[in-house]
Amino acid sequence: MKKVTVVVVDDSAFSRRTITKLLEGIQDIEVVGYAVNGEEGIQKVIALKPDLVTLDLEMPKMDGFTLLRILTTRFSMPVIVISALSGADKVFKALELGAIDFVAKPSSSASKDLLLIRDDLRRKVLQVVGLKPGSVRRQPQPYHERADRSGVPQPARIAGANRNPIDIVAIGSSTGGPPALQSIFSSFGRQYPFAVVVAQHMPAGFTRAFAERLDRASQFDVKEAEDGDVVFPGTILIAPGGKNMVFEIHGGRVTARIVPPSATDRYVPSVDVMLESCASIYRSRMVAVILTGMGNDGSKGIRAVKEQGGHVISESEETAVVYGMPREALATGVVDQAVPLHEVAREILVKGEFV
Repeated sequence: MKKVTVVVVDDSAFSRRTITKLLEGIQDIEVVGYAVNGEEGIQKVIALKPDLVTLDLEMPKMDGFTLLRILTTRFSMPVIVISALSGADKVFKALELGAIDFVAKPSSSASKDLLLIRDDLRRKVLQVVGLKPGSVRRQPQPYHERADRSGVPQPARIAGANRNPIDIVAIGSSTGGPPALQSIFSSFGRQYPFAVVVAQHMPAGFTRAFAERLDRASQFDVKEAEDGDVVFPGTILIAPGGKNMVFEIHGGRVTARIVPPSATDRYVPSVDVMLESCASIYRSRMVAVILTGMGNDGSKGIRAVKEQGGHVISESEETAVVYGMPREALATGVVDQAVPLHEVAREILVKGEFV
């Protein structure tokens, strides 16, 4: 296998050394150079022609956002952002601008922390090999602040009480998911009487900022799920990073339970776990959606959805940044529609008889 070549761009000497050491300790990855700011980063990319750039966002001279725009638009260069937890909102802006994914920046030299980061880096760097030409692109939906949502009632939802065919939409996503989710949610008007639950592969500490950013751009109320949250129509619950989200009926209402992942959960938050839990409650009154991402998470869950009479949609290859999860979903034979990202929201609304 040809080695994946990487240029590390970071103004912190500690971060450069740590990231380089982590990458060079992974088979089939070679760090061919580094840069301390955006201007030097462009020079290194032109001279070394790497397969991938890891990027810090806060740097002198030319910041990471400016460099990111150049790398994605001029060079179609895959970029993985490496950021501290304190810069979570900036990470999601970078993903909207075309970054492939992100990794939490090492905050200490503790061996356990570095091992976790190394494994995350390995998965995300090696998946670049499977990216199809032209997949590094900015998403078509720009970020917009939401319109006013005041004065709209939110009655509690009991599964099956709605006269429309669906009560809940359950979405699973991974690499490329944040801007894809924003694109879908921007199409949901306040009047649609269903809830949305999301399992987006993401580390602990980032999902709250992610939910808050989505909330500012959506007519629905978006929040990071907490244990005991009631599932209301017009709301979107994001599974917390590092945890799984399941559901139970309590007092006639469907509530979220936030639980630790099991030893067998390869991806967290687990799409399979969330979908299986939803299917057992909502049965035929749910839509499951599998978006862009690496691996096969969701494939088991959509089988449970279909067995209970639910509807399954997957993102098609033409728009998926990483066509892993949708491909594995399609291979199960239970997907009802495979459509490009810009048609996913419409398919949901058609199924719900809202259009």
